Amino acid sequence: MRKKRPKKMPVKVAPEFNFSTILGCSVHDMKNSLGIIQDLISQLAKDSCHSENPHFGPLEFETNRMNNILMQLLVLYKIDHARFSLNIDEYLVEDLLNEAVAQQEVLLALNSIAIKVECNPDLFCYCDFNIITSALGTILNNAQRYTRQKILFSAKQESQFLILCIEDDGEGYPEAFFQTQDNVQSQVNFNKGSTGLGLFFAQTIAEMHSNENKHGSIAIDNKSTLGGARFRLFLPW
Repeated sequence: MRKKRPKKMPVKVAPEFNFSTILGCSVHDMKNSLGIIQDLISQLAKDSCHSENPHFGPLEFETNRMNNILMQLLVLYKIDHARFSLNIDEYLVEDLLNEAVAQQEVLLALNSIAIKVECNPDLFCYCDFNIITSALGTILNNAQRYTRQKILFSAKQESQFLILCIEDDGEGYPEAFFQTQDNVQSQVNFNKGSTGLGLFFAQTIAEMHSNENKHGSIAIDNKSTLGGARFRLFLPW
């Protein structure tokens, strides 16, 4: 008696999915979870009888830094999917600079780095406040890693642009940064493990700021008045 052949089971086909969409949703979920962790850390610091523990400061700073990176990734994702627009308004430039510095106060104190802010108190600009302070905060964070003791954070109006400048007294950018005409783009290489996300984000956001036929931009060089690296962000006036 012949045995019956087993019935073939239908082959399950994996549903189609868009990896970038999944990544965007995952970043959003991670950012929400990190926000909860930040709140818990702050509460623990308040409730603990050892609230002066020096480890709380770096822990809060690193979680804030991670949150900032995730925010930038989420913004870049939305830009790539045409789901992002700037929230432009008029602001005092001094407030812009002070907010970016406030985000770095913990690390500045821990590393005994002196930062000087130079800005005309009556200077104003039109920009997305939160996005620009995030971009500047990331550059300030990077400057602290390579400076020796000092950082100069300044702003001035020149021609039809507002120039926000971050200078340090470190060794400056490596010469390899200047071997191509577009030195910023040449350093944004996602295949090398060092993405240069801060510069990439700053450049992308700067270019989105426009006024008539003028667009924002960034520039890097080793012409700091302190002897090290100099980063400049240009916003159209």
